Formats: sequence, C-alpha cells, structure tokens
Amino acid sequence: MKLDFEHRQSAHCESGVTSSLLSNISGGRITEPLAFGIGAGLFFCYIPLIKINNGPAIAFRTFPGLIFKRTCNALGIPVVRKKFNSKAKAEAFLEKCLAEGTPAGCQVGVYYLSYFPREYRFHFNAHNLIVFGKEGDNYLISDPVMETSTSLTSYELERVRFAKGALAPKGQIYYPKSSVYITDERMRKAIISGIKNNVNQMLRIPGNFAGVKGIKYTGKKIKKWRDKLGVQKAGSYLAQLVRMQEEIGTGGGGFRYIYAAFLQEAHSYVQQDELLEISKIFTQSGDLWRDAAVQASGIYKGRLGSQEDFDRMGDYLIEIAELEKNAFRALKNIKWK
Repeated sequence: MKLDFEHRQSAHCESGVTSSLLSNISGGRITEPLAFGIGAGLFFCYIPLIKINNGPAIAFRTFPGLIFKRTCNALGIPVVRKKFNSKAKAEAFLEKCLAEGTPAGCQVGVYYLSYFPREYRFHFNAHNLIVFGKEGDNYLISDPVMETSTSLTSYELERVRFAKGALAPKGQIYYPKSSVYITDERMRKAIISGIKNNVNQMLRIPGNFAGVKGIKYTGKKIKKWRDKLGVQKAGSYLAQLVRMQEEIGTGGGGFRYIYAAFLQEAHSYVQQDELLEISKIFTQSGDLWRDAAVQASGIYKGRLGSQEDFDRMGDYLIEIAELEKNAFRALKNIKWK
C-alpha cells in the first residue's frame, strides 16, 4: 500500500510536514516559508532551570504542533489530531488512515530513528515526519530533513512514536481532515495573523527568558559562564545551544532565512513594501546566528577558551537581539492596507 504522495525535502521538520500535508489541498500554494510564517514559527526561549541532555533548555521554535495548528486554523482547514495510551490502537489508527488514502503526520523521538546518522541521534521528542504507505512490515516515511523518502519497520516506528521523556509524543498523529479552497483574501488574512502572532511571541512575553529579551539575556549569561561553570562545562552548554540551533531543525540561522523568505512571499499577497526591507534584516540576523554557531563550536571543541572568546560569543547574541527587536517592531508598526 503506497499512497500517491510526493516527498519534499525541507529546512525544518514541522513546517516541512505542514507544507507537504497541505500541498495537495491548497493546489501547491502553501510553501514551507508560508507555513512557517503563518504558523508563527520563529521563537527563542532559554530556561536554565530545565536541563535537556545535561544542558539548559534552549528553544528556537514554538511549542511542537503549533505551526501545523495555527496554519490550518488561519486558513480555515479542519484537522484531525490524536494521541494514544495504547500502542496497538495507535498503529491501528495509522493503518486506517493509510487504507483511506490519507498521509499522516507523526510526532516522534529522534534517538531511535534508524535512518539518522548516529551523531544526530539524541533524546529529542519533537521531530515530525509523514507516513505515506506500508509495504510488508515497513512503513514508508517522508522525513522532511532527508533528501529522499525512507522507511521504518513497524517496531522502529512504534518505538519513536512512543519515545519516553520530555515532550513524549504518545503516538501523536495529525492531518488535514478535508480539502478547502483557499482564496487570496484568506491567504492575506492568514499572513497578517501569523505576523501579529510572531510579533507578540518575540516582543511581548513577560520576563527575560523568551523572545528578543531572552536572546539578549542569554548573551549576557554566556559572558559569565567561563568563570561560573568552568571552561569544560561552559563549552558543553554552548554545544547544547549549537545542537538546538543547527542540528535540530536549523533553529538559529536557518529559521531566520525561512522567515525572510516568508516575508518575501507574503509581499505578493499583502502588497506591503516594508516586508521586503524587513526580510533583509532577518537575513542579516541569520548570518549572525551562523557566525555565533562557529564561535561556540570553537569553544566547545577546545580551539577557543579565553574570556574574550566568551565575551565575543555573548556579544553576537546581544547584537542579534537588537536586530530582531528592530525587525519585529517594524512589523508591529505596519499599517496594513
């Protein structure tokens, strides 16, 4: 059983799954940048009290599932989303979807994904993929971060669908319930809604841990890590930042490039020239995130380690925070036509 489904490689798992699942019902209009932007996918959060893989919790994306949910809600697309306590019921429901000709998105853990290189496998339970068929005991998998489609045995798929730990997926499955004709006006309203949601996420969350304030706060903390934690532990914390930034869904620079592309594509629907100028700021921010990743890598690999190196790393994030604050303020101030 193999559904008529085209695998698409994407920059980020959830926006890639969202755009792939919505492609058929939207006539191909929902690209990955549009899904990411309408779903308000750009975010930052630093929570030092929560530890993941022996490092502080750092997020470059919204809570898992929100990109798909927000995009579908904004476009008026009904969805089905289920979680399961029973592995048998989870597999039965998936097979029912396939029998009805419905490709299904699944939230999974990364650690036991057999087609991932070993260096990319660690305990992270917010990855997304699409199941689009079954041949014998092998489920056909479209993982947006992979160049081609792949497969998992029924045991392997069950294992990643029921991975334990933080953000445990609990067999979560989701897909659009039915096709909806998406008008240009609906797209326009969805784009504006997505931008306003992202402005709120990055500018208006109270405290110092989230949004642009969170980026600046993290930059200031990094400057103190060498003396407070020691070079080795501070390096491991920076490794955690780079892992979440570059290896799990292109969280730092990659997300900024996607958002810049979203603003450029959005321009054709909302006709606001400011979007093209603001997109350039996000591209600049993406370049700085990539420079910061190189700096952090030099520290945790032992090539760098002086206080000056940590200060430079912190300054990267402080500069990024100022850039993104200006960009989101510019978006906030647009007078929508």
